[in-house]
Amino acid sequence: MNRFLFKLATYLQLSVAIFMSTGCTPVQPYFMHEKPQLEHYLNSVASVEYPDVEVGKLPETTESLAPLTVDNHEYVFWDMSLEECVEMALTNARFLPTTSGTAEFRQGIASQFVSGTAAQFGSVYDVALQETTTQGIALAIDGNGNRLLPRGVVRANQVGGVEDALAEFDAVFSGFVDVSNIDRPQNTSAFDADPNDDNNPQFLQSFDTSQQSAISKRLATGGVASMRQILQYGRNDSGNIVNQISNSDYTTAIEAQVQHPLSRNRGTYINRIPVLLASTNEDITITNYEAQVRNLIRDVENSYWDLYLAYRAVSTATTARDFAQLTAEVSEFKEQFGEDSLQAVSQARAQYFNFQRRLIGALNGSNLPGEDRFGVYGRERALRELLGITITDGRLIRPTHEPTQARVDFDWEQSVAQMLYLSPELREKKYQIKQAQLELALAKNQLLPDVNLSLLYRWVGVGSHFGSTSRSPRFPSPESSALTELTSGDFQEGEIRLEFNMPVGVRREKARIRNAQLTLRSREDFLRESERMAVSQLSDAVAKTKSHYSQLHMAANEWQASELEANTRLYQFQNRPERIDPNTVLQSQQRLAEAQINYYRALTEYNKSLNYVDYLRGTLLAQSGITLREGPWNSKAYCDALERARERAAGKQWQYGVTRPGVIRRGPVKNAEGAVLMYGDEINTQSVPANLGESLLTPQGMAIPEVNDKSLQTLPTPKDLISPELNRPAMPTSADQSAIEPSAIEQAARADIAQATWNDNRSQEVHVANVESQPIGSGLRQSSPATKSLGIEPVRRKPITGRSTTSVPPDHL
Repeated sequence: MNRFLFKLATYLQLSVAIFMSTGCTPVQPYFMHEKPQLEHYLNSVASVEYPDVEVGKLPETTESLAPLTVDNHEYVFWDMSLEECVEMALTNARFLPTTSGTAEFRQGIASQFVSGTAAQFGSVYDVALQETTTQGIALAIDGNGNRLLPRGVVRANQVGGVEDALAEFDAVFSGFVDVSNIDRPQNTSAFDADPNDDNNPQFLQSFDTSQQSAISKRLATGGVASMRQILQYGRNDSGNIVNQISNSDYTTAIEAQVQHPLSRNRGTYINRIPVLLASTNEDITITNYEAQVRNLIRDVENSYWDLYLAYRAVSTATTARDFAQLTAEVSEFKEQFGEDSLQAVSQARAQYFNFQRRLIGALNGSNLPGEDRFGVYGRERALRELLGITITDGRLIRPTHEPTQARVDFDWEQSVAQMLYLSPELREKKYQIKQAQLELALAKNQLLPDVNLSLLYRWVGVGSHFGSTSRSPRFPSPESSALTELTSGDFQEGEIRLEFNMPVGVRREKARIRNAQLTLRSREDFLRESERMAVSQLSDAVAKTKSHYSQLHMAANEWQASELEANTRLYQFQNRPERIDPNTVLQSQQRLAEAQINYYRALTEYNKSLNYVDYLRGTLLAQSGITLREGPWNSKAYCDALERARERAAGKQWQYGVTRPGVIRRGPVKNAEGAVLMYGDEINTQSVPANLGESLLTPQGMAIPEVNDKSLQTLPTPKDLISPELNRPAMPTSADQSAIEPSAIEQAARADIAQATWNDNRSQEVHVANVESQPIGSGLRQSSPATKSLGIEPVRRKPITGRSTTSVPPDHL
């Protein structure tokens, strides 16, 4: 033995010596089948990588053509009405390309969409997503299979959808099987055994098995009802247990237990509040979705009129450019005969190039100060963004509806009543107040002591065997059966337990109640201030309609006067240039161009202001004939709803019963007339006497005078506009130059006749837009209607019948 130890010590000393002699030199590991290509080598932790995600792209994205530019006019006209634009936007809207809020102007949606997230924009999935939102906490149970109820106060932002809240009342089935054995000596001995005997100490050898199955359900009143089945098997092979009749036995039991609170968390009112909070969260989501759809409709209409104005800007720039071209050509013609100076010719040319530059900017857009940043092509792209179609597909959208010139007067009291009732923003704040009231009720309930009563009843059976096919003797007979003893009902047990728990001082509970009260008061005051600010917005919008209508009237008069002046001065310049300065002619043409575009700006802004009033009153969707409804469910859902309706109809109403919780909703939202009936009596405005003060400006109550405008379908195409050869006044001839100068009386008579017969001619004139299909770029221009009257068409006020938008139910996701 000693020789072996010496040999082992020698080997150990040699190993330590060899290890110490090598020092701390690191050695690279060796790998079999190692390859020199280290494609898996990483020299950094963070890097820019591409995600392994592949989502099918829309054809509108991959098949988009090159944009329309100043040198690309390959398209055909696509005539669209306002109703068609709204219908197309609602049909293609999975995500609503608009922002929330009641701002009067919104822009830059494309950039916000690309850089934003899905949660920032409304979609048809929002309501279904809210309904299917769940919590991350599973239903908890204790060791006996009883449900453990959540403690504390539940807030609105802590609950998911209604189904998730109702899941708290679902039954939970649980169970376990446990198998164990014991094999150990014990510090005991037999009563008459010798302590020095080798059989001491005694040994404990046992085998135990336990099985339990339970189902537990939370009640609407706050209690918990449970049913349990228990089976235990024990075998002891020690043989030294005093008074042990049998070395093995089965014990089975069935238990029924009810736990119910007597103070805190008692009653259906408190226990159903989380479900009501989840339901109001869904209502808020529906309200937000309605507001997003409303914003989309307003943005589509505003973009439609912006595109209309852009077309009119091109028409105005074309007319001004053509007049400037004619003036320049007349100046050059007269300069050849020595009747005009080189300075006048250069000035006329500069005016022509100025209008040509403005025409290009009006068509393509420009970032220069004072010019439209989008132009016709840019406004058309913005409208396509809202419609959800390809940005460029070889067609150019052209509005077919003219904005209305009709004067619209809104009843102030009815408008205020409709806004206070129909506004989605105010409705959302009222739901938040209702949530604060429910949270306050929960906070007050937590101030009560926690008193719980538990009732337990148990049926027990014990036997040497678990079951038997026939009746067997009772335990401890070797032929006894535990299942037979259980079903006989001879052995029953019961238990009553009362638990009491209450914090001393209740500081946290009182602070929670105070916080809930302040939250409720804050939301109520915020609603009052929001209503006051909403009335301010509505007041500003109604005032804008009056202002824009008055400006429209003045702009029409300005257009008439400017056009008469420009035509008269051009006529004089063509026939007797020595009596008029060319600069005067150019300035009159400049004023005419500004007057025309100011008229169309006032006209489109007037229609936008009418739209904004309906937007604030909450009647925009109704005016457009749009309703919101839920998407279709499967047939099983409708069968279940019918069964539940029959079940409730078969019940009997308890005469002295009380429904708790109280009223949460007042039914479906009423229309505009119903809103006036509900809130009309609360609106009490007193009119100011007419002689209280003098107005600064006399209001214009006359109708808008007729102006010399044309339909968009009769305007030249952009390709013709860039290189103008048509639609301009004719060049004067030498015969015109040698014509006899009319006398002053004749000139005055011509002006009087032109001014007197202006409105008569315009009122009887019908512009015919008979545009044949002709090649434009790579295709054919879409045929326009054969005739089109320029009378007043209140298109915006006409409802869009049959239009609706739907949200997706949860089972269709």
